[in-house]
Amino acid sequence: MRERSIVRALRRHSTPFALSGVRNWCDTVARRGRSELLHKYYWRIFELGLIWLKQVSLLLASQAPERAVDVEEDVMKVLLVNPEFPDTYWSFRHALPFEGKRCAFPPLGLLTVSALLPKSWEKRLVDLNVRPLKGSDIEWADMVFATAMLVQKESLREVVARCKARGKRVVLGGPYVTTTIEDLPDADHLFLGEAETTLPQFVKDLERGEAKRSYKAAERPPLSATPIADFHLADMKYYSAMSVQYSRGCPFQCEFCDIIEIYGRVPRTKSNHQMLSELDVLKNLGWRGTVFIVDDNFIGNKKNVRGLLPELAAWQERNGHPFSLLTEASANLADDEDLLDSMRTAGFRRVFVGIETPDAESLKEAQKSQNRGNLLDAVKRIQSYGMEVMAGFIVGFDNDPEDIFERQINFIRESAIPLAMVGLLNALPDTQLWKRLEREGRLLGIDASGNNTLCTLNFVTKMDPARLIAGYQSIMKTIYSPREYYQRALDSMKRTYQCDSEPQHYDVVNSIASLMRIAVRLGVIDRERREFWRFVARTVTKHHEKFAESLRLAAMGYHFRKLSEVYGTN
Repeated sequence: MRERSIVRALRRHSTPFALSGVRNWCDTVARRGRSELLHKYYWRIFELGLIWLKQVSLLLASQAPERAVDVEEDVMKVLLVNPEFPDTYWSFRHALPFEGKRCAFPPLGLLTVSALLPKSWEKRLVDLNVRPLKGSDIEWADMVFATAMLVQKESLREVVARCKARGKRVVLGGPYVTTTIEDLPDADHLFLGEAETTLPQFVKDLERGEAKRSYKAAERPPLSATPIADFHLADMKYYSAMSVQYSRGCPFQCEFCDIIEIYGRVPRTKSNHQMLSELDVLKNLGWRGTVFIVDDNFIGNKKNVRGLLPELAAWQERNGHPFSLLTEASANLADDEDLLDSMRTAGFRRVFVGIETPDAESLKEAQKSQNRGNLLDAVKRIQSYGMEVMAGFIVGFDNDPEDIFERQINFIRESAIPLAMVGLLNALPDTQLWKRLEREGRLLGIDASGNNTLCTLNFVTKMDPARLIAGYQSIMKTIYSPREYYQRALDSMKRTYQCDSEPQHYDVVNSIASLMRIAVRLGVIDRERREFWRFVARTVTKHHEKFAESLRLAAMGYHFRKLSEVYGTN
């Protein structure tokens, strides 16, 4: 044990940074009047001494197997790094400053990884969406863990390069690492898929000096094995919402979706006790306001969801309704009014739905069987239970007709969906779409960017690419023009009435500050200020009980307008 501690100590002091420190000391001696000869003499002594120490360290290391982790005598320091998101729909980068926030959600995956590591290890989180990664952060750590979605891949590569340049052991995992066809960054260890069973095995292997390059679970783990995330590592004041996860997997088989490839088609859920315990932790940490249940399809396992919602509603009642809930669900949510009523009672205020397209043939092509029937009526039914509908839309399907762009605009307008994420179809690696296009010889040989709002395509489309991109840009310009957007926001507020006010996480000072930021930026500086004040006036007149909500929608509209200006002109 003692020898291994000595080895670690020697290695810490035998780095280029230590040598540079000695040279700096010698330089100081020389500047204080010592001769140049004495300066070189001292420097040579230290060089020889450090070379000797390094040889001793290598000798000791060869006599005893290296154990990178000695929990009893040496505390492992782990740095958890969340790479930066580019400016996308989900970044909300142009809206967050109005709240005084820096990021929408904390990195739940990394916080869960932290909870899977030994409790005795020291851990720190650096979210590059909140602050830059400093050299001192990297120097502090013994190991660096990072995860990324596809859209974060460029930032991930930069993080890995910086950490490896300082000689750190780097561990990677997450959706990008699991599914990419590209060469991954030069990390020491890779985790493919979910890590509830493989990460504890990695820790054991590390203690024995037998850590492998790659880990992949033999089967998808039950979520009963998922611990409560280390939420305390996140500096909550910088986030707009907190996030928890109830389930993984989706029963449907949308051709373009990678969720079923990563998490499977049999939805696995946490127990009711697990969920309520996580909410207890967030509440005890002082969080109030929005909690995002980040499931890709919250109602994938309807039986279990029906059992959760009454207990969730009772928890909210006992605790004074501290949280406003947001989630993602398939469009068939609208078919189950009992479920909708239970979600309203439990405090759900918003739901993101994958509409994709109003064209029946394109839905059939995408194997989107759950989007059956009248989708406009489905949206209205969800809204009637007090939940704002956000939605995803896609253009670029093989069966898209020439008028698909006008039809998408009309659907978004008539459905009163303020926050509509419209993107170009991209083939994600390992999806059924990717495999079909590969068989047809239509892939262009490049990985997807993960950001389908960029005007780029990674396969040969049936529609002329120039026509497709121009049509996409026309959608973005239209739906996020201020008058068009504000009207949808007003219509949405009219359809989503709830008698109870929504929980907020602002105090009076922060609320006034947010109001002033919005008023100055949108009501004074912005060239579309006339439309903003018209929107405010109509809100006060017809929806005064939703004034705070209207300001949130105004800020979000500004974010999407900025995106449309960037991506609508490429």
